[in-house]
Amino acid sequence: MAAMPELSRRALLRLGVGAAAGAAAMRVAPAAPAAPDAPTYVDGSFVSAARGGVSTNWAIARPPGQTAALRPVIALHGKGQDAAGVMAGGVEQGLAQAVAAGLPPFAVVAVDGGGGYWHRRASGEDSGAMVLDELIPMLGSQGLDTSRVGFLGWSMGGYGALLLGARLGPARTAAICAVSPALWTSPGAAAPGAFDGADDYAANSVWGLPELASIPIRIDCGTSDPFYAATKQFVAQLPSPPAGGFSPGGHDGAFWSSQLPAEIAWLAPLLVA
Repeated sequence: MAAMPELSRRALLRLGVGAAAGAAAMRVAPAAPAAPDAPTYVDGSFVSAARGGVSTNWAIARPPGQTAALRPVIALHGKGQDAAGVMAGGVEQGLAQAVAAGLPPFAVVAVDGGGGYWHRRASGEDSGAMVLDELIPMLGSQGLDTSRVGFLGWSMGGYGALLLGARLGPARTAAICAVSPALWTSPGAAAPGAFDGADDYAANSVWGLPELASIPIRIDCGTSDPFYAATKQFVAQLPSPPAGGFSPGGHDGAFWSSQLPAEIAWLAPLLVA
């Protein structure tokens, strides 16, 4: 499966045009004080018990000059990628451009999740629990407002965004943006390694989750994407039509980068609602 795209500087800088029409300037009321002039980029690591004691890298990007505790968009990478790949190219510079163009300020968070499709595996590694039970609580100590968060993911991460957003629940999940999500209509159709078998598929299915009815969702997928047919079926079974849609493109960085400005413009106001 193709790796997810980097949130490149070029793609985020395009938000300066794409986002201004879609969002009014707003600020998040802080749930907890953040340090004056919080740094625009910080990274670190922690030993994740949920991932079996694996050292797990994380990174946070913010627009400059923020003194409030921003709410985060948690960006979930695709198979073969990691937190560094999400952040490569200067996400913090792109955030500065986006906020200058009128978007509400927000943070972008990335974390290493391995290749286990963001749920508990037979090996015992559980990157989904790592995000919900370790990463999100840690973000509060980094001066972010985690009372509500957004999820954005590509391919494997798109599936993960739907799964983890639903598990965190409508009270705390402000929005979910799933891009070219890795979805299959049956366990037999799933890619090798995506699930441990039929029981694992059933236990971690995002089809028919009642929580998704109460969370704003955006789904973007290319009409030439191998996940197009399954994603179209998934959209059809949701209680209400999601934002986003289907447009020409494949399962690749060119399509993902083309969708990013509209996706961030859609996410940012929902984070502060």
